[in-house]
Amino acid sequence: MKATRILAVLLSLVMLLSLAACAPKTPDTTDGSGNDATKPSNVEDSKFYGPIYDEWSEKTDDELYQMALEEVKDGSEITVYATSSKMMKAEEGFEKTYPGLNLVIMDMDQDEVLDKCVLEAGSGNIFGDVLQAKDVNGEVFFDYYEEGYCTAYYPKDICSLIDEGLLRYGYPLYASQSFWYYNTAAFPDGQPVTNWWQIVEKDENGNQKYRLFTKEIGSETAYLSLFASFIVNADQMAKAYQDLYGKPLEYTYDGSGFDFAVPENNAGVEFMWRFSQMKMTFIGDGDELVLAVHNSTADDPALALASGGKIGNRDESGYNIAWLTNLAPYTGLENCEYLYVVNNCKHPAAARLFIRYITGGVDGKSGGLKPFSKEGNWPVRSDVEGDWNPVSLAESGAIDPDLAAINNVFLDTRDLWNYWLSISPYVKK
Repeated sequence: MKATRILAVLLSLVMLLSLAACAPKTPDTTDGSGNDATKPSNVEDSKFYGPIYDEWSEKTDDELYQMALEEVKDGSEITVYATSSKMMKAEEGFEKTYPGLNLVIMDMDQDEVLDKCVLEAGSGNIFGDVLQAKDVNGEVFFDYYEEGYCTAYYPKDICSLIDEGLLRYGYPLYASQSFWYYNTAAFPDGQPVTNWWQIVEKDENGNQKYRLFTKEIGSETAYLSLFASFIVNADQMAKAYQDLYGKPLEYTYDGSGFDFAVPENNAGVEFMWRFSQMKMTFIGDGDELVLAVHNSTADDPALALASGGKIGNRDESGYNIAWLTNLAPYTGLENCEYLYVVNNCKHPAAARLFIRYITGGVDGKSGGLKPFSKEGNWPVRSDVEGDWNPVSLAESGAIDPDLAAINNVFLDTRDLWNYWLSISPYVKK
């Protein structure tokens, strides 16, 4: 998952634009402030793990604003590569707060954002100043940040309000997670499941307790990363099983035949094996996933794994749905949207000023967070309530993801899942 794909994209795009002759073979590995961004040889002891404070970290909004005005004297605009259309709602507020600064926000898919960053680094023509990206498996951290395409900016005053665990892989805008949904009309006394192992339960006749709906795990990086985390946290998965059933977990998966070493007696691998052999309905649209739960009954109950934001269908469409929270050993991963400064960008001060603004400013009240303040998203600042959610991030049962550990097993997890799903009795041959 390292540089192969990135370099392929870079070379093909550079050739198309006839820039190959002048394109450097590697990006400049500084962040525009003179800080060395050379990739360390041992990612377990990475020099990039945050928070990393530098001379930018101490600067106030006013100091950055004055520097930014100097940067745009030529009439240039500050460019943000965003992966959410909600970012565009911040443009007017930012420009009103900081007269003289003109903002351009480009809404793209994450792959487009990252590939554009690589292309510009290769050509030497840097147009972007800020990029937004979600990192659920360490790909952005290891393949883009450590490779020298972007830099994490850590404003010291705001970071003091954020759990340091969420600062390890970058500077977060907000956190989100996926949930299992259940039907509240079918289960009026509360959620029927409190443990991940209950989701794969079968009766003595081999019948599933629940109909399961999800996006195809192997094509969804966030979901596959969650399963990879179970492999990383195998001890917790084994304990969750023993606590639930009062006996040790029996291992039934066959890890032979792969071109990599499959860990033996790993409860996360065992869970994925059992889950892959369940009867599931794959639906690509999250709204349709929660609709399937809404249409289920107590006699034929269903669960669906979907983005936390799909809870909005409860009020907008009257669906009888709710999240399963506090699942043992943990509900899910706190997946963060991160903000980065593009290395060697034209407006390094303006980029950092925008990042401060969009994450709430000095007091959390800049207005930048407003477009992202919806159910299924949680603020990461301790001074911002986030009371639009029925539970806090801590109360949901999510954990900080260990992206380095997940990244280490991610590709093997994907290969295991894809093969085991292919031999499921419920997959059409």
